[in-house]
Amino acid sequence: MENDEPASPDPSHDSTQSKRGNPVHKKSHLTQIEVIPCKICGDKSSGVHYGVITCEGCKGFFRRSQSSSVQYSCSRQSNCPIDRASRNRCQSCRLKKCVAQGMSRDAVKFGRMSKRQRDSLFAEVERHRQQQRLQANSVQEPQPLPAYRSSKEPREQSSHLIPALPPAYPYSVEPELQGCPPELSASIVRSHRETTQYRPEELQALRWKVFSREEIHAYQSKSVDEMWQHCAVRLTDAVQYVVEFAKRIPGFRQLGQNDQIALLKSGSMEVVLVRMSRMFNTENNTVFFDGKFAGTELFKSLACGDLIAAVFDFAHNLCALRLTEQQMAVFTALVLLNADRPCLEDRERVQRARRDVELALSHILHRDNQESLLHKLYQRVQVLKSLCALHIEKLRWFRQLYPLTVHSLFPPLYKELFGSDTDIQTLTTH
Repeated sequence: MENDEPASPDPSHDSTQSKRGNPVHKKSHLTQIEVIPCKICGDKSSGVHYGVITCEGCKGFFRRSQSSSVQYSCSRQSNCPIDRASRNRCQSCRLKKCVAQGMSRDAVKFGRMSKRQRDSLFAEVERHRQQQRLQANSVQEPQPLPAYRSSKEPREQSSHLIPALPPAYPYSVEPELQGCPPELSASIVRSHRETTQYRPEELQALRWKVFSREEIHAYQSKSVDEMWQHCAVRLTDAVQYVVEFAKRIPGFRQLGQNDQIALLKSGSMEVVLVRMSRMFNTENNTVFFDGKFAGTELFKSLACGDLIAAVFDFAHNLCALRLTEQQMAVFTALVLLNADRPCLEDRERVQRARRDVELALSHILHRDNQESLLHKLYQRVQVLKSLCALHIEKLRWFRQLYPLTVHSLFPPLYKELFGSDTDIQTLTTH
């Protein structure tokens, strides 16, 4: 077993001042980069080493691995988890992950990166800062959803998912207090911008980052349960942003707490799929995933090719509508506020909130001279329902094969949203 040790500087991490460089400016860049954890083990990073953001330990390990006398082998199945606690247990899998992430002896120094590469790097830094701000502003991290109550049961005072807070933008959906659509639209758009994982300019800067053949093979080599667990974590991350978005939609916080939870349990996946289209590149049919753009082949080990193909088709077709960020924001609010969701206690109140959002969307489309989009968007809603039903069907199949993985390793929020027998039956019958 090889233990990490302090390493000498590597050729891709130049800490000295170049003839034209500014040491203070460069130091500030490296400080920004350290916001992103090590791409190999998740420990605190110290900069760009051999072309990848890593910690000192993984930097030194990769340097030592380049010796011609070093040969590593895995005693298991070449799929050992690599994190801060386990990184020294299997040098072979650690090196495999280093290469899959893009580490190379020939990697350029940070100061010599192209403008496009630097822009991409700083876009990722900003995304991590945005995530930190979002987490700091949250009262607490999302907890498992409370079970549904019958209308006869006493109402609880608060929910772990929807804490009892005043609405971000005061707005009532009562008939006598309805605001005009432009005001509602502005609030929804602001909520959307504050709770998206990536801004449009960040995604544009990252469009050139695609997975290499070696990286794709590494994902394809994952076991079915390992890849499902990985994707469940990524999906849960996206859902948490949807929860924050919902809490900021004018009128949502005025709904009964149980109805807020019911709308999120039934609609969060649909909103995630709509938002995914923002991260879809129609030029090469790839979606942004784990820091790069990936095609359907990367998800092969999930063993549900029909679901992946259908999700990609949906994203491609929604992109074809060329929605603006404003149109996208109000449409996602409309998707979430669906009075036909199961287990709602006050459907009329939800319907009133939905009508206001429908008016806001109609107003925007009329202003943009795109009224014909409304019918097409409603058609996409029907497709969303089919996709979510297919997702639940695949989850049921997976849980039958790997019950312990779902029970012990899936994120609690994912299990509460999609994993229980009662919820699966409810979601697939509506």
